[in-house]
Amino acid sequence: MAKGTNKRAARGRGAARGRSPEPVTASVDGGLAELVPDRDRPRGWTLLLDGKPQSHVDLDDPAYLDFEYQRRFGHLADLVAPPGRPLHVVHLGGGAFTLARYVAATRPRSTQQIIEIDAPLVQFVRSELPLDPGDRIRVRGADARAGLAKVPDGWADLIVADVFSGARTPAHLTSVEFLAEVRRALRPDGWYAANLADGPPLAHLKAQIATARAAFAEVCLTADPALLRGRRFGNAVLLAADRDLPLAELTRRAAGDPHPARVEHGRVLADFTGGAAPVTDATAAPSPAPPPAVFT
Repeated sequence: MAKGTNKRAARGRGAARGRSPEPVTASVDGGLAELVPDRDRPRGWTLLLDGKPQSHVDLDDPAYLDFEYQRRFGHLADLVAPPGRPLHVVHLGGGAFTLARYVAATRPRSTQQIIEIDAPLVQFVRSELPLDPGDRIRVRGADARAGLAKVPDGWADLIVADVFSGARTPAHLTSVEFLAEVRRALRPDGWYAANLADGPPLAHLKAQIATARAAFAEVCLTADPALLRGRRFGNAVLLAADRDLPLAELTRRAAGDPHPARVEHGRVLADFTGGAAPVTDATAAPSPAPPPAVFT
């Protein structure tokens, strides 16, 4: 169990037969981690870091995706290859291993790597929400960019970036040099997906789209229309590849989600960037911190 784990809560969770499970907490490198039970799903849990929701897991149904950005990642995992085909996936950022569990459930025999720098968080999640040993998921403790550098050339069908430090994406994961490393590790027909958080005036989001367009032949963005209009802070999912993207199916799925989203691509997406310049290692900065109201 990770350092600082609330052992009394953990014992209560394990022994509370016939009663609702209790939250479990642990001190990790990123702050205070807490697993809060989902009252609507008997083995569902939400991971929070310093009170901020990070991910949701249902141990009885790992194919269930609760958070809207995780559902969008799930659509990409469904569409990157024909149904049922095992994938090679690299997850930059671990959280509660939600998407890796989803891929393991929906595409058996997939081989996956999770790269997560917060070792106590990994230990906490492994202890409280164990992975199935047969799911072929390897968790490596490393910085995302340094860990990605160890992935063999052309290994991955899908690379997913969902890395936040103190609710901000680190600067060194936002540049064209970082995306060059992503392309090296991808198969020629592989996809790169990233969770991008931003709010008005959307300077970070626009620069990240410009950076991806400089590195890949095809780029699209799935986001809430209110976010795209600069009305609120939120998450958008960027998808980049060197092959045609299934835009019609992505659009259909995004529109049918509980929180409908829009898919932007091509000239409309280029115009949205407003002439933003691609980010380099020399100009990179972390993503903006979310306003306090986002978590209240």
